[in-house]
Amino acid sequence: MYPESDFIAISALQHFAFCPRQCALIHLEQIWSENMYTAEGRELHERVDEGKTSYKSGVRITRSEPLRNATLGIAGVADVIEWHKQPNGKELPFPVEYKRGKPKKHNADKIQLCAQALCLEEMLGIHIPSGALFYGETMHRLEVEFTPPLREQTRGAAEGIHELFERGLTPPPDYSAKCKQCSLLEVCQPNLLAQHNTARNYLASLVQTLSAEDA
Repeated sequence: MYPESDFIAISALQHFAFCPRQCALIHLEQIWSENMYTAEGRELHERVDEGKTSYKSGVRITRSEPLRNATLGIAGVADVIEWHKQPNGKELPFPVEYKRGKPKKHNADKIQLCAQALCLEEMLGIHIPSGALFYGETMHRLEVEFTPPLREQTRGAAEGIHELFERGLTPPPDYSAKCKQCSLLEVCQPNLLAQHNTARNYLASLVQTLSAEDA
């Protein structure tokens, strides 16, 4: 169990799964730079959060629900939770996370959604089998099953962030194609730093080789 003072934001799990360096820059160094992707995402969330409790086809829908899981040390707010009535008369929560863009090849969004489910499970003492991601660009809802591997990835991300925060060190960059859409590209400068690290490693290797030859 983590004390509330050590809780991390659920959104940090998405950042960590996408890129540990991005997570550290945002949550450790408190750096944030908005681009068109984050602006569109923020606007989408604001529209979702404007609504109050409503009903659709007999399903109760709540918005901006506070979430927490003391075992994982995470907390946040759910965009939307659909409460589906079961045969026993009880309601089963179905979390829905809103994202701009379209479904991604990596699991970062799914991990964030799964973290919401793990919070609800601990808070309510129930099992939640699935949820959904709604993507603004495609206007498509992708149902996500909370499988054992996804749950393990989510727990691993939470543990990884806590370890990252304990060390207090921002990881070095790992430049790849996904960096081009990152809001922190100009701040992070992954390509430049990666080249610098490569040159530094080369010089260190060269010095080590020359020293060995002189010995």
